[in-house]
Amino acid sequence: MESFPYIQIRRDLHQIPEPGFQEFKTQQYLLDYLKKLPQERVEIKTWRTGILVKVKGRQPKQLLAWRTDMDALPIREETSYPFRSRHEGFMHACGHDVHMTISLGILTHFVDAPVDDDLLFIFQPAEEGPGGAKPMLASEEFNRWRPDAIFALHIAPEYPVGTVATKPGVLFANTSELFIDLHGKGGHAAFPHQANDMVVAGSHLVTQLQSIVARNIDPLDSAVITVGKIEGGTRQNIIAETARLEGTIRTFSMDSMQKVKGRIEALVKGIEAGFACKAAIDYGSNYCQVYNNPPLTEQFLAWARERTDLAVIECKEAMTGEDFGYFLAEIPGFLFWLGVDTPYGLHHAKIEPDERAIAVGIKLVSEYLTWKATREE
Repeated sequence: MESFPYIQIRRDLHQIPEPGFQEFKTQQYLLDYLKKLPQERVEIKTWRTGILVKVKGRQPKQLLAWRTDMDALPIREETSYPFRSRHEGFMHACGHDVHMTISLGILTHFVDAPVDDDLLFIFQPAEEGPGGAKPMLASEEFNRWRPDAIFALHIAPEYPVGTVATKPGVLFANTSELFIDLHGKGGHAAFPHQANDMVVAGSHLVTQLQSIVARNIDPLDSAVITVGKIEGGTRQNIIAETARLEGTIRTFSMDSMQKVKGRIEALVKGIEAGFACKAAIDYGSNYCQVYNNPPLTEQFLAWARERTDLAVIECKEAMTGEDFGYFLAEIPGFLFWLGVDTPYGLHHAKIEPDERAIAVGIKLVSEYLTWKATREE
């Protein structure tokens, strides 16, 4: 399939990044494209800022789904692109513009060359937050077309174009956001004994949080606690009355997630007692692990290894988070990495995926779904 028109689509989408549940321009762009396709086999439904598209098969026995994400990140773009984001402070830094483009290419292929089974294309909002998969999964619109199996991909900066990577079982971790607010007593920098300094309290807490993984989690398990942002105080000669820590928790087991949260709560109570302050914890958005259905994933890997145009890797699990895990918790399927060969990682302001991966993704998934839809199970 010729990739050139899809390159332009990706560049168009790249210029209009939007946060979760605010993908209004993105949704309209996708709808405008979809409405130009032949409509004989196409049914379109919207859900909030997302879209569900059913492509009718010739003699359907099952409904196979392909899911893509739509939203962007609050990052100021620093790429060399002439088609940079027109929305200041937002960027498609996780490849969702590439994901959507590949999905449109696959969908278009099956409108032109239908298979026996029905296919469902899911354009899901708010993957980065506050989490669109869980409410979409529970929606009336989704459950009218509830699929028998579901699949997805994610770009992988570290792999060359033409490479796919995945594994049976756990691929991505359980994740939770972490927000901790500390409230003490402000005062003049010259009179620290008359105040409760929340910069000091917050600094102690950051250090203590690092002991959880080292001393409370089974070393044969895995967990990560990262504090990525600290805010406190107003100027250099005023003792800070408040401080806020923002971070993330990632674990491979739900038991470890609960253990980490329990230890965080215990340490925060200790900070309250030790620094005579008040604290509040908010876990924000929580995503369950991405667990690839073993038989389906092994079947896909075996199929992919027979191809001469792909490098196929059975990779290790990653601490990455993805709300596609909610779909996989209820519907058998899998997610795989697609190589895009860029030195900058996901969520980096300079990430520039190799656009040749778009044609690879469209061809790969179209051929796999064709094989899957015509195979006698």
